[in-house]
Amino acid sequence: MTSPVFRSEFLRTLEERGYIHQCSDLERLDAKAAEGPITAYIGFDATASSLHAGSLLPIMMLRILQRTGHRPIALMGGGTTKIGDPSGKDEARKMLTDQQISDNIASIRKVFARFLDFEGEAANRAMMANNADWLDELKFIPLLREVGPHFTINRMLTFDSVKLRLEREQPLTFLEFNYMILQAYDFVELSKRHGCVLQMGGSDQWGNIVNGMELGRRMHGAELFALTAPLLTTSSGAKMGKTAGGAVWLDQALLSPYEYWQYWRNTGDADVERFLKLFTELPLDEVARLAALKDQEINLAKEVLATEATALLHGRAAAEEAKATARATFEQGALDVNLPTVEVADDQLAAGLGVANAFVLAGLVASTSEARRQIKGGGLKLNDAAVTDEKMVLTKAELTPEGVVKLSLGKKKHVLLKPV
Repeated sequence: MTSPVFRSEFLRTLEERGYIHQCSDLERLDAKAAEGPITAYIGFDATASSLHAGSLLPIMMLRILQRTGHRPIALMGGGTTKIGDPSGKDEARKMLTDQQISDNIASIRKVFARFLDFEGEAANRAMMANNADWLDELKFIPLLREVGPHFTINRMLTFDSVKLRLEREQPLTFLEFNYMILQAYDFVELSKRHGCVLQMGGSDQWGNIVNGMELGRRMHGAELFALTAPLLTTSSGAKMGKTAGGAVWLDQALLSPYEYWQYWRNTGDADVERFLKLFTELPLDEVARLAALKDQEINLAKEVLATEATALLHGRAAAEEAKATARATFEQGALDVNLPTVEVADDQLAAGLGVANAFVLAGLVASTSEARRQIKGGGLKLNDAAVTDEKMVLTKAELTPEGVVKLSLGKKKHVLLKPV
């Protein structure tokens, strides 16, 4: 199947780099984007003080939108965070106060400022909006009268976010059930306020985005568009933005540039080309050259991926420093006889090895109870990332490209765990 030929640089870039999963009307959207600047948005809820690497793909979509001459809106869910998106979750979110949500939004803005230009030309200057600006002002009865008739319970029950929760016999509160209505209303408000014509997001948001598109058409006759990217997992099936040590935060106060660099350096061989396309701005011919490297040389491609991805978030100087530190402390150390290596049965790792037992086996702690105490105090690291879950299990997914797992106690005690 041949790829469509796009007139707009925006959609052509998204297609070439693997961002497009579904679109409500690619041909018509392409025509509008080729005519002149369009405005598009992606929503982000403010449930923590930072986004993590799982949010990078939509952030990169907004960056591409702006770099190809269009206007991106990062919509913060100051209102919807008070409800919680039930998509893919088995239980309701913890309720946050207005002040906590406000603090989270202020912190998250610093991350967006690394990827988007909020000061540039007016035609494509990025903006951050907050849906609390309109959702907090809504009156319940008028909203039901204006928006309610456009939604049927029959259809709402077919959406995965609702259906999966009910199939698992997990409670779905009436509060959460209303999330999809308010998300749809966001699209209508952004269309009215800012001329926004496109909502983008992950493929799990397709139903919610189409709801907003259709609501805008029914209420105001607006021509709106929906576009989603593939829901991203690693080739091993792991969710993007998560590691054995916890979330891969985009705020360096929560995760250092060095640890962030290491996250990308530990990419599996099968993911290198895809991640180079999605998370760097290297030309595609350079991506193809790097992706063609084989055997040990693929590690050079992983270094480039780690350095380029880190440079986008933390700046070139921090990325180069992280690369130099990694080479000094890990790759050289892995060859150094002074860095002890402990062998573990291959089938033991394949079956899963408890993290506390792994540190006992490596001789870094005397007992599993001591390991748990060290984890609570932030003293143990796995592949240079802090271990936060004492119940985690090591598998082959934690092996570095060199085929080992690096265990650390503090800053000076390191052991390589090697399956045999």
